[in-house]
Amino acid sequence: MYILKTEQSFDSAHFLAGYEGKCSNIHGHRWKVEVEVMTDKLNTDKQLNGMYVDFGTLKEDLGKMVDELDHSLIIERGSLKEITFKALTEEGFRILEFDFRPTAENFSKYFYDKVKEAGYGVKMVTVYETPTNAASYTE
Repeated sequence: MYILKTEQSFDSAHFLAGYEGKCSNIHGHRWKVEVEVMTDKLNTDKQLNGMYVDFGTLKEDLGKMVDELDHSLIIERGSLKEITFKALTEEGFRILEFDFRPTAENFSKYFYDKVKEAGYGVKMVTVYETPTNAASYTE
């Protein structure tokens, strides 16, 4: 089995609604998303001979996925009062709502699914919310 690994990062803010502790307050992270894709066969055509995929293509595909979240406030759907949500969006703040709590664990599965949907054989996705704290998802 051949395994390729690449990473991309994005900056965003979030908070954990219902959490008792510092993370219940809005705070930011430089999230790092590390993707491992796998295959048992390499290409034989001229351009990609001996490769699964060009690393530049893999990195670009992952980059598009993380750029969707970059410089935004990521929230769990329904975690802000309607009036607060409206006021922030009227001020032009970019708020992204998800049907899950925005944790590293949930984002590891989120990106796993996105990379899989892009047609890659995904081995594992690891999401770092700090340089020393990460969560991984695999099937």
